[in-house]
Amino acid sequence: MDIRIGITNSPREINLESSQSSAEVEGIVIAALAADSKFFRLVDQKGNVYVVPVATFGYLEIGSEESRRVGFVA
Repeated sequence: MDIRIGITNSPREINLESSQSSAEVEGIVIAALAADSKFFRLVDQKGNVYVVPVATFGYLEIGSEESRRVGFVA
């Protein structure tokens, strides 16, 4: 699934593909915000770790879990 994270005062977004479910990603972010944590951490499909500071966290966009089609559709 495609995940897009917005950072305040930054024109760029963090984009990653994750094998985690949308509910799991949402739960990680909500738990970090509710607990006043300094950061939260997500892992992409390749095993790369993204540590996002909560103080500059702007938004989270979670794409669909449906795989993309390749080729032409009639």
